[in-house]
Amino acid sequence: MRMNVFLQKAGVGSRREAERMVEAGRVHINGRVAVPTDPVNDGDEIALDEKIITIEHRDMPRLFILHKPLHVLCTTYDSEGRAILFDMPCLNTPEFKSSVPRLMNVGRLDVNSEGLIMMSTDGKLAQLMMSPDTGLERTYRVRVHGRLSQSQIDHLQTGVTADGVHYRGATVYEEREPTGANTWYRVILTEGKNREIRKLMEHFGCVVNRLMRIQYGPFKLGNLPSGEIVEVPEKKMKAFLKELNWDPNQT
Repeated sequence: MRMNVFLQKAGVGSRREAERMVEAGRVHINGRVAVPTDPVNDGDEIALDEKIITIEHRDMPRLFILHKPLHVLCTTYDSEGRAILFDMPCLNTPEFKSSVPRLMNVGRLDVNSEGLIMMSTDGKLAQLMMSPDTGLERTYRVRVHGRLSQSQIDHLQTGVTADGVHYRGATVYEEREPTGANTWYRVILTEGKNREIRKLMEHFGCVVNRLMRIQYGPFKLGNLPSGEIVEVPEKKMKAFLKELNWDPNQT
């Protein structure tokens, strides 16, 4: 890897700051003064101000599946004192807090939605999972007041522009015949714009009155009780990182 990349990953500063250190003659490689074009290979000895530096190996990220209840905000603070994700009892037991470092939520569910929220110990992994470019599928069970026509379902598949915002195609299946004024759908998205499903349904004259996320990528909510959290097993975690082609020790 390039010298400035190595120095950045070793934690000495940004790549530009690393370049300035090299230009100032403060960095040595294998006993000689380094130059900006020097590559760093396995086995090379790098010193900054005569102190050997190395890249610290990062532990494999951890992922958790949380079942968010209704009326809980996906935020770290609420000025109105409403229930928030990070105050949930399952995240605040002494055993959990002592064994798990700081967590961040992978995306959000609005206060009136429930179901699966992924939690990660690694910010870069969380961003990768949320990115539309990664295209992880999010699956929801949705109950609406009203019913979509087949032509509307087909239109949703190809993408919709509603109130000036373009939404990618959504795969929608009617789960069963309507009971009264309500219809249940299974909706699959590959992006997570704010209140996307509610806005798409409203665009076609339907109103969402229940929304539950049941799957995010390969991770399923299953029978996890509301308000509980479970860790993704290490074997499944390794397979997921391999599928993403992502190494936490690479930039």
